[in-house]
Amino acid sequence: MGLVRSRAAALLGGVALTIVAQQGAVAQNVNATNITLLERLVIGAGAPKVAINTPQAVTVLNQEDLDAKQATTIKDVFTSVPGVTMLGSDQVLGQAFNIRGIGITENTADAARIVVNVDGVPKFNEQYRMGSFFSDTELYKQVEVLRGPASSTLYGAGAIGGVINFVTKDASDFIKDGNTGAVRLKTSYDSNGNGTLASGIWAHTVNDTFDILAAGNWRRANEFTYANGSVAPGTDFTSLSGLIKGTARFGDNDEQVLRASYQRWSSDDPDQPYVQTQINAGLNDNAAFGLINRKVTDDTFVLAYENPDSANPWVDLNVQFSYSNTSNDQSGSTSTLPRNAPSMWILDDTNYIYRTYQLKADNTVEWTGDNFENFFTFGFQASHQDRLAERTSVARPRLLSHPEGVESKLGLFAQNEFIWDDRLTIISGVRADFSHISPDAAITGARDVSNQAYSPKLAALYEINDNFGVFGSIARTERLPTIDELYSVSTAAGAGMSMNLRKESAINYEAGFTVSGYDLLASGDQASVKTTGFYNDLYDFIASSTSASSTGYPTAFQYANIDRARIYGVEVEAAYNSDMFFANAAYTATWGYDNNTGNPLRTIPAHRVVLSAGMRVPEYNVEFGARAKFVANSENSIAAANGRAIVPGKGYQTYDLFASWKPDYGVFEGTQFQASVENIFNADYRDNLSNSDSKGRTFKLTLSKQFDY
Repeated sequence: MGLVRSRAAALLGGVALTIVAQQGAVAQNVNATNITLLERLVIGAGAPKVAINTPQAVTVLNQEDLDAKQATTIKDVFTSVPGVTMLGSDQVLGQAFNIRGIGITENTADAARIVVNVDGVPKFNEQYRMGSFFSDTELYKQVEVLRGPASSTLYGAGAIGGVINFVTKDASDFIKDGNTGAVRLKTSYDSNGNGTLASGIWAHTVNDTFDILAAGNWRRANEFTYANGSVAPGTDFTSLSGLIKGTARFGDNDEQVLRASYQRWSSDDPDQPYVQTQINAGLNDNAAFGLINRKVTDDTFVLAYENPDSANPWVDLNVQFSYSNTSNDQSGSTSTLPRNAPSMWILDDTNYIYRTYQLKADNTVEWTGDNFENFFTFGFQASHQDRLAERTSVARPRLLSHPEGVESKLGLFAQNEFIWDDRLTIISGVRADFSHISPDAAITGARDVSNQAYSPKLAALYEINDNFGVFGSIARTERLPTIDELYSVSTAAGAGMSMNLRKESAINYEAGFTVSGYDLLASGDQASVKTTGFYNDLYDFIASSTSASSTGYPTAFQYANIDRARIYGVEVEAAYNSDMFFANAAYTATWGYDNNTGNPLRTIPAHRVVLSAGMRVPEYNVEFGARAKFVANSENSIAAANGRAIVPGKGYQTYDLFASWKPDYGVFEGTQFQASVENIFNADYRDNLSNSDSKGRTFKLTLSKQFDY
């Protein structure tokens, strides 16, 4: 596996050189019909543009990608996205995100370093050894991943890792021209754990200006089996999710849009491991923390207004009010740990809640000249979040476990995008965030904390010709301490001691190049490569006692600033698409070190490359292919008996097969059949950022049918 890095780099570099060489001999066809992954439209980085022309590392997954994943959990969606590693276990309640080495499970606040949005609504959950995002892939039609802190301008100071945007389905995605509505039914089967899905969507046009969508999903599974043959304890689950969305259009040319949506995900599972982020039965922490009953719900309500006003360059207005509520109601702990110890109050019957209200508005002013375009976006984002821990069985002092509090935030932002001669793009932006946190009055010695953070950036991309471009950026962001970091302590003596935490800051440099070509091997085909190098300096990084115990701070409180860390790496995306063939490659190499000790950071994923390739039979709408993932040895791993020690991580490789058939004639019109085999050779491994062994060989079958009327 030590050769993975060099071989992958050589392979992907060869792809780029081949495109350039071929393009020199073939006239460009700007009407290429086969769009690659890098030519998809990005809507979350400012003025809409395709990913390859965005001076930032961006990946867009569309509905076709999400369907092809046959995902059981959110973790399955990001398998082939460079720079993204899913943390925790394969349990629906134990998954969290890592982008470019930013993100870890346990009780650190990495959920604050990666902004996760659902239809523009921030989703945040920070609880000891729980995942940070609870939802179902069937609710979404697109996922955008914007890597690096340059995304902080539009989405909030502190997005050191980046931003993940989930976009829910719309009625218009299913209603064909000339029809009034559609009903889509879907079911799937997962052999490893006998998992099943029943899903239904109803989309209906009430009149020419109003449509409505209703979707519901029921998903369940038994405990699955590891590749080593043992059963993964507590991985059985049942979840219900649904979405209802209405969209009204009005005004001149029906351009103005009023949209309301409500989404809910819920899971009610008894006898779950308390430690959701590691599920190996033999680990000491699992045995000590025992089992617990959990009812988890996640609600999202959005009311949005859009007015693009194509006749007025001064108006492109978006206003959104939203409500988000994430609740984890736990009870019946079987832990053998001493319950009278304050640090073990986390095992009490408690309903942990994050409740957030947000108002956000932005407007874009456009002006154009003979050879330039300029888009100036400005706006604000105001939110109010309640963090609660409602104990139902025992009265405890609200001191040590999941401290309660209220945070009010106001963000002001402006971003300017200048495009000259359709070749040079310059994006500059700045954001200021103001925060005020009020802890629960029962927290001894605690006081209100007010703070502010600033996030400037500058990015540029220059297309040297129709096939080759270069880009670079510099971005700085600051992250404010969370309620958990400010007020969590490990002994009563530490009450209020963390309130002097300094805010984190990160300075990130990026540079890269893009290569694209058309009509290379067949008429209408397309190939593209985007390579990004990044270097991120982190200052006053906030770490928990389990990951920064060598810094010498008092053990009475849970969090402290460490001096400085650095993370750097390379990401490569390459894609080819034609009528008959397709191929994609994603390469990620990341390094990260504590500048004080020189030790590798325990959040850095192993270098990896994911390759997929396949073939189409257009006359029958048949597609099939294979996927391979190669992961190198790593400098560190958290996969140790106690879940904390840093040891080298071992490399591994996995292989998958997939196929689909979409007949477009006769009684089968509107039907899709999908089949896949994951981890064909039953590879037994443990990812270096995981405390869980690998899932064994898995067969998946999916059948969907749409009825139009």
